[in-house]
Amino acid sequence: MIRISLTSPLLTCLAFTALAQAPPPAPAPAVAKYLKVTTPIVVLNHVRLIDGTGAPALEDQALTIESGKITRIEPASALKPPASATLLDLTGRTIMPGIVGMHDHMYYIARPNRSAEGPGDPPLIVPQMSFSAPRLYLAAGVTTLRTTGSVEPYTDLNLRTQIDAGQLPGPHMDVTGPYLEGSPSPFLQMHNLRDPADATATVAFWAAQGVTSFKAYMDITRAELKAAIDEAHKHHIKVTGHLCSVTYPEAAELGIDNLEHGFYVNTQLDPGKQPDHCPETQGNPTLTKMTSGSPEAKALIDLLIAHHVAVTSTLPVFESDDPTHVHLQTRVLETMSPSAREDYLTIRNFQMMRAAANPQAAADHLKLLQNEMALERQFVAAGGLLLAGPDPTGDGGVLPGFGDQREIELLVQAGFSPLEAIRIATLNGATYLDQQGRFGSLAPGKNADIVVVKGDPSTHIADIENVEIVFKDGVGYDSPKLFESIKGRFGQY
Repeated sequence: MIRISLTSPLLTCLAFTALAQAPPPAPAPAVAKYLKVTTPIVVLNHVRLIDGTGAPALEDQALTIESGKITRIEPASALKPPASATLLDLTGRTIMPGIVGMHDHMYYIARPNRSAEGPGDPPLIVPQMSFSAPRLYLAAGVTTLRTTGSVEPYTDLNLRTQIDAGQLPGPHMDVTGPYLEGSPSPFLQMHNLRDPADATATVAFWAAQGVTSFKAYMDITRAELKAAIDEAHKHHIKVTGHLCSVTYPEAAELGIDNLEHGFYVNTQLDPGKQPDHCPETQGNPTLTKMTSGSPEAKALIDLLIAHHVAVTSTLPVFESDDPTHVHLQTRVLETMSPSAREDYLTIRNFQMMRAAANPQAAADHLKLLQNEMALERQFVAAGGLLLAGPDPTGDGGVLPGFGDQREIELLVQAGFSPLEAIRIATLNGATYLDQQGRFGSLAPGKNADIVVVKGDPSTHIADIENVEIVFKDGVGYDSPKLFESIKGRFGQY
């Protein structure tokens, strides 16, 4: 999300499917130096296993990987490993599926001359983080992601190609095309759609370039959104949206597949909302009125489920609206470039002082966050498909990878059990991508996309931050080495 101040089973991301099925190539030297486990047959022994389905964790298990696939899961006491297997004793560790990040970006927001006194000088700049972001995601346990809005789609497409070729470290990527944005837009790096015909042509062009999803943005009109959805569906590609000018009910009726940012940016109850125009309130009045259990909430959730519309939770970026609530982490600050860290801390300190001077405003922000959490629980309870992602634009110190972990922690704060939260962040994302048969949970026959963490996130969700090894296609990456390689770099490149 760039901020100022059950899907249809008939739609399959065919290009992404082909990419996911390709066998992993031999790693280049730039990748090999971050590898910890490379043997064809590996046994993860004496592990606690969270399979990603929401089922209870299994104690003292052994999981066997052969040629990038999970082949066996059994009690450690029954293990008879192949003679050529590498046997890893992971006592005290938990394994879980690789995270499927469904609102992840490859860029950072830069505001020239930003200070505590103001937001900075125009224009907003969106520099690409093609070096640091993929490493951060993978090191934190994200093995598959959707970019959910690209400002440099060719860069993202080429990055995906190099990662898939084993030339660079990073997750599997579902690359979203350029933002489908209307006019006027404040972002220089976004094309402003002129009309529905332009929306159709834009989608057709980028589908031919190889993008595997699209994202509609705040100022798109209903006619442009309808044209984009229809064209994308012709190419078997799904469309999500961070909306404002178009309301959630309107988007559902138009055939959108996914809505970003939970229920925060729905404007249907904003006072003075005009068709095809984004109000300055950007959805806060709607979220304030549409409390969990209200008739308005029930009607909307029923409509979304009836139209097979998934919803992506992005709690970390909204947590930052109340700086007193932010889970400030030393590792996040260490990862930022000096200038990015200075800007972030300057603004955060200003926000802290403002919150102290106006505690009611801070309380209002927290109330909105709590209501969002309650609506997400209601959506899931009604049978909706909830996805997870952090929206790592740099707002509030939300960074790639770290933010994906924080999203899972906040889902637990929202009232989901740790096992439910992990399912939302793994299997649900794979289900939306129509890849649940390949990844998203741990089972024989699936890709060996596995995260090894120290501790027990099934009972203490913060342990999800203690990543030691990340397996992608059966190859084990050394998480601490990847983190070390980008210290002080995010915000730079």
